[in-house]
Amino acid sequence: MKAIKSQKRERRHSRIRSKVLGNAERPRLSVFRSNKFIYAQIIDDDAGVTLVAASDNGAKKGKTKGKLDGSKLVGTEIAKLAKEKNITKVVFDRGGYLYAGRVKAVSEGAREGGLSF
Repeated sequence: MKAIKSQKRERRHSRIRSKVLGNAERPRLSVFRSNKFIYAQIIDDDAGVTLVAASDNGAKKGKTKGKLDGSKLVGTEIAKLAKEKNITKVVFDRGGYLYAGRVKAVSEGAREGGLSF
């Protein structure tokens, strides 16, 4: 049976997650993209705790011109929240998505906000 697009992404994501691990010194910056919104969270995998989370889910609706601008805004917002918790270095987890478009915009926004990965 032919694998559908979401199954292929889940397979890529599990392959990435077997290699990318976040800890207290370098937590994992995870990105999830739906058709409407984009979500980013910084996770400490050793403790199993989400340290910081941000999304464009309705909060910044009037301030952005499109999905790409909203994604970049999510990246800068998560970087700002991470700096408040004294997090400067992270490991980037693209979630099985291609590193292009909105996922790339989140990472660029996070880098502009001061995160290094």
